[in-house]
Amino acid sequence: MYATLVIIAVTCVISFLGFKNEKLISDLILWPPAISRNKQYYRLLSYGFIHADGQHLLFNMITLFFFGQLIEQFVTGYIGTLGFVAFYLSAILVSILPTYMKNVGNPAYRSLGASGAVSAVLFGFVLMQPWATILIFFIPCPAIIYAVIYIAYSIYMDRQGNDNINHSAHLWGAAYGVLFLLAMEPRLIENFLAQLMQPRFM
Repeated sequence: MYATLVIIAVTCVISFLGFKNEKLISDLILWPPAISRNKQYYRLLSYGFIHADGQHLLFNMITLFFFGQLIEQFVTGYIGTLGFVAFYLSAILVSILPTYMKNVGNPAYRSLGASGAVSAVLFGFVLMQPWATILIFFIPCPAIIYAVIYIAYSIYMDRQGNDNINHSAHLWGAAYGVLFLLAMEPRLIENFLAQLMQPRFM
């Protein structure tokens, strides 16, 4: 999981620097006017390497650490290590595009964090191992059950729109992760459905 560790390291370094440097956050955060008016398109990626606080960073990086290994191994087997990196970076981009388009004229909107890309990795894992055990606040839960709860909660909270969390990015990231893996290996859907018919806890 070389690439996963490098991504985690880079994200942690940039995020830690950002905790002590408001200008760095301001320069990297997704702010629609900076993209639409000033052509700072790099922000569509750079926002994914900064976080609001240590808890935000820790949650995303722990999730990436535990689920990135399988996804990196799988993706690398098809398109190499750089292909996995491209998958992660493209997930950062794709997961934020609907939010950006919705807020392109909103100077008050800002977004940061790797949650969209991490959701892509997590749901790629769920596609491959739906009955694997995921610990949610130290409570074991089948991955597929967690995925259903996660999606339902994200849709509900996205409609509420009052907690300053970009749930839309979570949803688009999750969908992108599944679609990317299926485009690369369509037989995964057959494996997924077959596993669903044989419930078991791993």
